[in-house]
Amino acid sequence: MLVKTTYNIDGMNCAACSSTVERVTRKLKGVSSVSVNINTKKMLIEYDSDVVTKETIFNTVKKAGFTPSDDYEEKSVTIPIEGMHCAACASAIEKEINKLEGILEISINVLTNKAYVRYDVKEVRLSEIKKAIIKAGFTPHEIEKGSINEGDDTEDRKQKKMWFRLKIAIGFVIPLLYISMGHMMGLPIPSFINPDVEPLNFAIAQFVLLTPIVIVGRYFYTRGFKSLFTGHPNMDSLIAVGTSAAIIYGIVATYQIGRGQVHYVHDLYIESAGTIIALIMLGKSLEHRSKGKASQAIKKLIGLRPKEAVVLHGEEEIKMPIDEVEIGDIVLVKPGESVPVDGKVIEGKSSVDESMISGESMPVEKTVGTKVVGASINKNGLLKVKTTKVGAETALAKIIKLVEQAQSSKAPIAKLADIISGYFVPIVIIIALVSAAIWYISSSNLEVTLKVFISVLVIACPCALGLATPTAIMVGTGKGADEGVLIKSGVALETAHKIDTIVFDKTGTITEGKPEVTDLVINEHDEREILKLIASAEKGSEHPLGEAIVNKATEDGIDLNSSISDFASISGQGIKANIEGKELLLGNEKMMNQFNIENYDIEKSQELASQGKTPMFIAIDGNYTGIVAVADTVKKDSKKAIKHLRDMGIKVAMITGDHQKTAEAIAEQVGIDMVIAEVLPEDKSREVKTLQDKGYRVAMVGDGINDAPALAQADIGLAIGSGTDVAMESADIVLMKDSIVDVIKAIELSKKTIRNIKENLFWAFGYNTLGIPVAAGILTLFDGPLLNPMIAAAAMSLSSVSVVTNALRLRNVKLYDI
Repeated sequence: MLVKTTYNIDGMNCAACSSTVERVTRKLKGVSSVSVNINTKKMLIEYDSDVVTKETIFNTVKKAGFTPSDDYEEKSVTIPIEGMHCAACASAIEKEINKLEGILEISINVLTNKAYVRYDVKEVRLSEIKKAIIKAGFTPHEIEKGSINEGDDTEDRKQKKMWFRLKIAIGFVIPLLYISMGHMMGLPIPSFINPDVEPLNFAIAQFVLLTPIVIVGRYFYTRGFKSLFTGHPNMDSLIAVGTSAAIIYGIVATYQIGRGQVHYVHDLYIESAGTIIALIMLGKSLEHRSKGKASQAIKKLIGLRPKEAVVLHGEEEIKMPIDEVEIGDIVLVKPGESVPVDGKVIEGKSSVDESMISGESMPVEKTVGTKVVGASINKNGLLKVKTTKVGAETALAKIIKLVEQAQSSKAPIAKLADIISGYFVPIVIIIALVSAAIWYISSSNLEVTLKVFISVLVIACPCALGLATPTAIMVGTGKGADEGVLIKSGVALETAHKIDTIVFDKTGTITEGKPEVTDLVINEHDEREILKLIASAEKGSEHPLGEAIVNKATEDGIDLNSSISDFASISGQGIKANIEGKELLLGNEKMMNQFNIENYDIEKSQELASQGKTPMFIAIDGNYTGIVAVADTVKKDSKKAIKHLRDMGIKVAMITGDHQKTAEAIAEQVGIDMVIAEVLPEDKSREVKTLQDKGYRVAMVGDGINDAPALAQADIGLAIGSGTDVAMESADIVLMKDSIVDVIKAIELSKKTIRNIKENLFWAFGYNTLGIPVAAGILTLFDGPLLNPMIAAAAMSLSSVSVVTNALRLRNVKLYDI
């Protein structure tokens, strides 16, 4: 059984210690992955408990000189944070939180302004985590509870507030630019503020117009200087320092004008400060609007949730809020209405559109006994539905949670950007100071020095760098949700494009999972009597083969016997039971050999298996009686999907407990490369590990409980959406449409998203790599101009908008479909 857990490791004091712990534990057979965090003194380890025990791992760590323990109580919280605006902000918060003992994992998303923290409640309290956030210069809010949010209007109000401030800033920056630069272009300027007539009034008028701009943009200064003084400078710090330098210079220049030094009138830099603030505000407003589009997938899913339900109390119909519906309530769903809850149809017949949940366009027929999903649309019949799940347990709630988790997570590719962002702003401030000093020493020109200082600070804001990865992940996972492909993390999104081998479970994945009895070959016995015996033994079975036998008996009108004793299911072999005083064996060749059954017809069995059927031997009271054969039809799109995967250069394997010949027959139908047959359920994960040990990057696709360990073992686990909750929990990607075509979609989406992230990172890194030297004045070495701070501000704003816009292209990508 695959175990993924976290252990405390005491005694680690340096990177070499953590490296030692990783090295010695990774060598253990059965350990699939190890990650040690020197800051939290935790080891995240994944291992096969059937191969290596916890005690062995602990002893190995102890021999290396450290003290392992698992004495902790884990808890996860989502903390909304106010004041985050760039990757440097996120880095500052992470650094402060990671200083605390007991932090197991932390992920901060600048787009959603949330921190996702997993911690040991025995070592650290939530209040301490919040204090660390405050210490970093930000404001934590109440933690989120995990229920479906209807989505308040906070973001809408924030957007409106931003646009209102922007309108004020633009309203004053236009006359500011006109007054400060109009005379240079020959535009008419009133004489009382004309720089050549009244230079002091000219300067004062600009300050009057600048004041409202500074007031609406005051958050740059409150947040920027606060972050600077707490030792975690961010984007706002750069803007605050740069524009403050310009304003202070303008004040000094105005003072000098008042003293008669009128030549200062042309070097005020007041308009630069106002224009920089206005342009940054414009960029942030456009960026915020684009980020809102990036999160539309969540908003769309939340919007699907019905607000009310009609609950039946006897004959009375009561309309009530959806949150008041309880498990066991009978809900009435009329034609055209949304199904308000997850439940089971107890009366009525209809077709239901589940496309908003599964992405499947064709309506699904619903009759008594079938399940319905909340938010699906009842097309044409009246249904009475008994509620089975409410609130956070509904399918829609789980989908929303999966998408939220994915959009909040980080891909490994983002680590470089995170590391750089943590050091970026302090380095930029140093570069700005050094550049300004060099210019002042070489030219003694205070105006040029100030221009270089401000330009470097403004153009180097790391907004684009911080947005490059999370925006693409948010849009990519949202696109996946629209297509019925739920990618649960950034790691899964990135890993999927590296897959070179895919292992498919057969039943319910490549095949329909609804087998039928095709042959019943009986020796000297009544067929109906034998069918009655084996169907009675399989009654209540959840195995598809057993269900097929029971269904065959029901169709033939055979009444099943309920007096069964000594029933035993023998894993990987079959079943054994006593019925009507007879000992019945129903299973494969291994079972016949184990119970010493002689003269069973192996040739007939092989013949049936070569036709793609699953043969099962029948023995009664120790004597071979006959064979029952069951066939499972291949899904109509399996062959095309597998061909496309092979065309993509991916090796395709099939794993099953079926007889080798049966498996090979199915594999031949669909074009499978590799067949792994006659595998016990508990051995599936071991077979996946064997492929990984050979150097393959393996994806596992399955739908059953017995697939869960293999799904967890694989580099990427993909669960078919109609499968069990256990399989879906173990998987990294959930395919809601119950079609392996979506395996291709998941891989394509991964490739396109990672390509988009690389494009974003390239432009973000490239922009700063080129922008900073240009702002520092390198072009003057080639007789080029110095960069105007206003142009630097416009360029910085546009860089962030361009990164978000590029990520939004993922919403329109075309994914493979049959």
